[in-house]
Amino acid sequence: MIEVIKFNSDTKEKIIDRLISRTDHFYEQFSKPLEGNREIFGKPLTPLESVRQILGEIQKDGDIAVCKYSEIFDKVIPDPYLVGSAEIKNSYQLVNEEVVEALKVSIENVSAYQKRMLPNDISLEKNGNATTGAYYHPIERVGIYIPGGTAPLCSSVIMNALPAIIAGVPEVVVFTPPQRDGTVDPGVLVACDLIGIKEIYRVGGIPAIGMMAYGTSTFKKVCKIAGPGNSFVALAKKEVVGYVDIDLFAGPSEILILADETANKEFVAADMIAQAEHDKVASSILITTSIELAESLNEELDKQLEDLPRKEIASYSLKNYGFVIVVDNISDGITLSNLVAPEHLELCVDNPNQYLNDIKNTGAIFLGNYSPEAAGDYLAGPSHTLPTSGTGKFYSGVSADTFIRRTSIIHYDQIDFEKDSPLIASIAKIEQLEGHARSALIRLGKTI
Repeated sequence: MIEVIKFNSDTKEKIIDRLISRTDHFYEQFSKPLEGNREIFGKPLTPLESVRQILGEIQKDGDIAVCKYSEIFDKVIPDPYLVGSAEIKNSYQLVNEEVVEALKVSIENVSAYQKRMLPNDISLEKNGNATTGAYYHPIERVGIYIPGGTAPLCSSVIMNALPAIIAGVPEVVVFTPPQRDGTVDPGVLVACDLIGIKEIYRVGGIPAIGMMAYGTSTFKKVCKIAGPGNSFVALAKKEVVGYVDIDLFAGPSEILILADETANKEFVAADMIAQAEHDKVASSILITTSIELAESLNEELDKQLEDLPRKEIASYSLKNYGFVIVVDNISDGITLSNLVAPEHLELCVDNPNQYLNDIKNTGAIFLGNYSPEAAGDYLAGPSHTLPTSGTGKFYSGVSADTFIRRTSIIHYDQIDFEKDSPLIASIAKIEQLEGHARSALIRLGKTI
């Protein structure tokens, strides 16, 4: 099922190309025309072109365009947009009590962790002749996108909306696709209710992103959009940057497991399958120093896939995007991992903490054989919304500080400003900005 390759001087180039080409392929898809778009738009637009057209119509026509494309893609006209209290209340009858209790524990853990992420104001202190500092304050209105489709993610409510609430955002709204009968997934509604979200909209996909970014006659635009979604949602989020901020630009989910001889093959296989069942383009990579683990993995994967409900999706993902690399040492494995910048990195090795300082690029690190990625998805505390497709080299995952702005503070008294005024004017002059120089010198009673 999964190809096993030994990392050496002969295979190095091939392996590195395969590791980084997935990111290139992810971005290339946005420029390829889709024949399926012909029926909707009259011609086979590329994903980027279709996203831009839909967003443009929403910006121009508002609710009319939102309903038009919601009916096309979700087969439902979202009327009313806003989920009512009765539907929210009824959702508890459709969700197992054990799940509700698990969500409560998740909320408790995430709340505790996210409070630790809140930054402290920078007190006013003398900095040269100026007195400077900064204060942090929450963004005023945030929109959270929660995926629907083949796997509605109630956990994403907790992992995205709750950090915003902990940050102190006064208005947090949630958008999620409706089911075919027009209702919203009950697990999503229960999660929203447990953390106090009252504004829940049954709109999904590109229309949801457009509605949040531009606003309509019935909806006040947000300042920032966060939350995971498919490639079209990710592309739509990228397109509206400037009208709003976004959390990050995310692609298909991925895991990289770095394992040595102490790793448990059953655990490794289970974690790769857990990632692969997300969707057919999810990526599961194992880098190991154990030839025995590498050679026995496929048999273990087949065994565990046998009765998996999402076997077809997971099998396709593993076959097409799975990969096993055998390295001579953990150091080589870390080098390859830093190159990939995986969304999730599991260190199934002896004494994993010793390698933390060497890992530069990843969304989240899971230490040891009993810290599976699934724990991060649901319960541990950090958000599961993480950078993918190599963006872990410059993005961080969602957390409370994602929803906080920093404002700098500068103060001079007259005596101190008189000391700096000539310096300010000299820099302004070299930049040929005479107005700036005069603004400084006028306070000395001088002109240029």
